[in-house]
Amino acid sequence: MKMVLLGRGKTGVLVADVARHRGHEVRVLGAADNPAAKALTKQLLSDVEVAIDFTAPDAVLGNIRRCVETRTPLVVGTTGWYFEIPAIREMVEKADASLLYAANFSIGVNLFFDIVRSAAPALRYGYSGHITEKHHVHKKDAPSGTAVAIRNVIKDAAGHEPEIASVREGDIVGTHILSLDSPADTITLIHEAKSRRGFAEGAVRAAEWLPGHKGFFDFKDVFREM
Repeated sequence: MKMVLLGRGKTGVLVADVARHRGHEVRVLGAADNPAAKALTKQLLSDVEVAIDFTAPDAVLGNIRRCVETRTPLVVGTTGWYFEIPAIREMVEKADASLLYAANFSIGVNLFFDIVRSAAPALRYGYSGHITEKHHVHKKDAPSGTAVAIRNVIKDAAGHEPEIASVREGDIVGTHILSLDSPADTITLIHEAKSRRGFAEGAVRAAEWLPGHKGFFDFKDVFREM
């Protein structure tokens, strides 16, 4: 497949590496190559089968709009824009375009969501919940998109919205902790990412799946199908 990767950050570099290893042709555009999404012209995207965005919250919305306008399937790994989801969903559906996003493309994290969903009913039986997320000092958004996704899973399953504490230190790839506490005991669920490669592999698999599927998708709802 012909892919364009938006973003030259640590995860973006891995995404390009994984995609090429899986036999795809990848063109990479960094921030300097694509200011305000101006590089995403119809000509540039004319033979692109799918785009992948690992940029920043201040850049991603422009990239989304250009890909929707040109009906270029887009996988979004950038977080910090979820307040716009209702409007973006409507735009994608009206344009008959294709967009798949995720707070986290790691298979392990998406299995962790399932575990959290199973544990969430504890909040109906006298337990209190608290989420802690830890990331490297360069992460711009807080709380993390994954932590928000965990909170949403709990809200859907148990009707509660636990507080989130964010920690930024060192070069932590990503750690998410859910604590369920009662006077009798404590349940602690932890997912700790060892490297960014799991994110990259999931994003490339999503990019392989998306062409041919129209609509607005969340990775956690379709990852098993992939």
